[in-house]
Amino acid sequence: MKKSPYCPEGNQDVAMVCNYRGWDLPRNTSLSKAPNSKFFLSKGAKRARWISIGYSLIILIAVVSCISITANSSPTVDGSFRTLTGHTATVLSVTFSPDGMLLASGAGDTTIKLWRVSDGKLVRTLIGDTNSVLNPDVNSVAFSPDGTLLASGAGDGGIKLWRVADGSLLRTSTGDLDVVSSVAFSPDGTTSAAGFYNMTIELWRVSDGNLLHTLTESSALTPRVLSVAFSPDGSTLAAGFDTTAIIDLWHVSDGRLLQTLTGHTDSVDSVAFSPDGKTLASGSEDRTIKLWRVSDGSLLQTLTDTDINSVAFSPDGNTLASGSSDNTIKLWRVSDGSLLRTLTGHTDSVNSIAFSPDGTMLASGSSDKTIKLWKVSGQ
Repeated sequence: MKKSPYCPEGNQDVAMVCNYRGWDLPRNTSLSKAPNSKFFLSKGAKRARWISIGYSLIILIAVVSCISITANSSPTVDGSFRTLTGHTATVLSVTFSPDGMLLASGAGDTTIKLWRVSDGKLVRTLIGDTNSVLNPDVNSVAFSPDGTLLASGAGDGGIKLWRVADGSLLRTSTGDLDVVSSVAFSPDGTTSAAGFYNMTIELWRVSDGNLLHTLTESSALTPRVLSVAFSPDGSTLAAGFDTTAIIDLWHVSDGRLLQTLTGHTDSVDSVAFSPDGKTLASGSEDRTIKLWRVSDGSLLQTLTDTDINSVAFSPDGNTLASGSSDNTIKLWRVSDGSLLRTLTGHTDSVNSIAFSPDGTMLASGSSDKTIKLWKVSGQ
């Protein structure tokens, strides 16, 4: 959809026009509106004409009851309605708070930023270990289920626990002193997981920071853990690896390996459970997304794209979003794997994506150092 000369930041996929005041209809433009108007009008949709009465009165007569401009089956649109700037390096992780009021972002500038979703204002910046001799990039951030805590994992091996209300640092766990690629909270908030580059996953008790289990992938290829995710019931932990291109499913209570999913041919950068826990999505650098049945590990379908950095299910489980190295976000219909929309606007790789809890928004973090918020309700 072509952007109107007066279009605010981002286009509208569907514009409902029920107010005719302030229209401007250039002869050679398909979408247009005057600067003081909130709506768009498509000339091809309905007839409209101007009638001048005297020298001062202009009335728009439109043969409409309500004009609808609808996107086609798989449009490519810059539908972002807000861009958050402030990071000075690659944005590596984004996540919404459980109430949807805050967005947390972790970046290669060693900082975590908390943003107010309603207006995009920066609430506070949390500083990691800037003096670390190792890589202090913040690779992953995760809110606790009650929204009071934020966990972060960094390239220097540090796992930090922050209090969201005031930004104070509550605890630092050094783990295996290797790169922390991914962190996650269990749905009940009692356990946190961290994936490391040295093939291990550590499960920690949130209340006191005690290490509960260390899960290790026994492979001569020494694969790095790139992503971890808890199932909605908290009983299972999924982990994606790089060199082996596998996904392991672990029993959380006793650290037992349940099954290993094979089929990808390159690094599995992201894993995500569907809200009902029956399906697991995996995004890989082999340019595919795979959907797996959790109960038996069978492959349900494969979606083809470019290098996939991040995948996320919508809260209703009907839509899967993917962030890619081609700077785009794609929205897929889970039931049949069809492509619904392609969101463009970033100028570098999209590294992390997250749906808001109510499913109306999507956040994306990119190597272009920005975070974008997208309206995706109705997908």
